[in-house]
Amino acid sequence: MKRTKKVRKSRNDRIFDAVLYTFAGLITLGALYPMYFILIASISDPTQVSAGNIVLYPIGFSLKGYTHLASYSQVWVGYLNTVLYVIAGTFICLAVNIPAAYVLSRQDLVGRKLLVVYFLIPMFFSGGLIPTYITVKNFGLLDSFWVMVVPFSVITYFIIVARTFFKTTLPQELWESAQLDGCGNTRYFIQFVLPLSKAIIAVIALWSAVGIWNSYFNALIYLQSPQLYPLQLVMRNILINNQVVSDMSTGSAAAEAKKAASLIKYCAIVVSSLPIMSMYPFVQKYFNQGVMIGALKG
Repeated sequence: MKRTKKVRKSRNDRIFDAVLYTFAGLITLGALYPMYFILIASISDPTQVSAGNIVLYPIGFSLKGYTHLASYSQVWVGYLNTVLYVIAGTFICLAVNIPAAYVLSRQDLVGRKLLVVYFLIPMFFSGGLIPTYITVKNFGLLDSFWVMVVPFSVITYFIIVARTFFKTTLPQELWESAQLDGCGNTRYFIQFVLPLSKAIIAVIALWSAVGIWNSYFNALIYLQSPQLYPLQLVMRNILINNQVVSDMSTGSAAAEAKKAASLIKYCAIVVSSLPIMSMYPFVQKYFNQGVMIGALKG
């Protein structure tokens, strides 16, 4: 067997690679360090955090912030509610947007351009908060579990991305071959389209889950019962209450309250962000493949 000779890079190429890797490393560091700082600040002594002594490693290991958060029973209720919202909302989002995107990708759909315009108009123009609130109330969804997962499940951007994926991935010959075997539209969608669309389904599921997990504004507007609050709204209320307490305190008590409020803030960020961030490794391979890669290679 002949050994392949390694191509030696020129001096300019090596300099370019060094600059490129350095630049990429700085960008990575700039993205990761804030998360790392929040993590080490959440387990450090509040005094050291307030003094600005925390840079690369925790000082005065302490779990006071997490202990204080765990003492709020509403946190666990918010966690459960958010998990349920994410599961139900993601499923409904996929059930609504994926079929709509596939239908809009079909060239033989009558009135396809008109339907595309119908979906695009609400993407740029909406009725506003008050009409939306009245609509939600008239449908009887106000202050209910379903108000967090049903009214806002149709997302035009997801439909556009998935439609592009279907148009560029699924060849017309596949549909024609399925027709020759007596396959109808529903069977073709379930048995052929969905198995070949795992990448886009995973990407949209992740986008939907992240959006629902981080959402608090809809809960703030449409929910009144604390037992229905998601985690983000619970954390918001805790941070506001601790800030109010620190502002109302005086003397040494005020200093301690401000330190505690700052520590709880870091802990709240870790507690509310870590679960959803842990989802990324499971769908990373689909991002590596890319949402526009064809299912069939010619």
